[in-house]
Amino acid sequence: MERPAWAPRSIDISMPSVARMYDYYLGGSHNFEVDREAARRAMEFVPGLPKIMQANRAFMRRAVRYAVGEGVTQFLDIGSGIPTFGNVHEVAQEASPGARVVYVDHDPVAVAHSQAVLEGNDGTDVVAADLRKPRDILESPRVRQLIDLNRPVALLLVAILHFVEDKDDPYKAVAELRDALAPGSLLVVSHACREGIPLPEERAAGVVDVYRNIRNPLTMRSSDQVARFFEGYDMVEPGVVPMAKWRPDTASEDDDPYAYAQFAGVGTKA
Repeated sequence: MERPAWAPRSIDISMPSVARMYDYYLGGSHNFEVDREAARRAMEFVPGLPKIMQANRAFMRRAVRYAVGEGVTQFLDIGSGIPTFGNVHEVAQEASPGARVVYVDHDPVAVAHSQAVLEGNDGTDVVAADLRKPRDILESPRVRQLIDLNRPVALLLVAILHFVEDKDDPYKAVAELRDALAPGSLLVVSHACREGIPLPEERAAGVVDVYRNIRNPLTMRSSDQVARFFEGYDMVEPGVVPMAKWRPDTASEDDDPYAYAQFAGVGTKA
């Protein structure tokens, strides 16, 4: 397989990547046939995956605009993935030109592309780190340079927590990040849940098998389990709800049932 110029030498292009599969679902071009093949296998079980990803991005943009409206102009986006149209910094800096954004991802392709996209934007940066090691994120010089932890920060954990297995204690990691944030900070979460997928449970379980087979286990959690990530936060109305129901831009609801297939919420640290 020929390695394109944008693919870092350090990555294994024969193994599917969650970030590149996500890019494929969204119609991006930074993915390989191995990623597309894995994504198509997942779509055999849940054909609405592209719609789920689109709804996820739309929720993220609404949450970023909400944060700026609340006066929060610092953003820490962990598990940010490969840059696509409507990134956090584009939305935040359109609403508040002085907004600062740090992207965090452990995927080398996502980091490399973020660096290219962010070149020349002094209010943004990218850090190679893993959510499962929050101390590495919090102590990163690049994070410290742009993000003042003594002021409110919007912490974005969008479509990432379901890739952290229970054995790695995602609740502890989220709590450690929470404890480092100033009062008034926001937590933004979206998470895969079986109860939101408009398919029989046994069929939806096929997606879990696909991700397990590519060594990126997907952990579906209930809405109550997702709500546990907000311990120490006051929930913003309407609470933890299907993504399309979190403060939609228009009164008309999305008519695609897959737009409701992940749960999402925003909380404010007291």
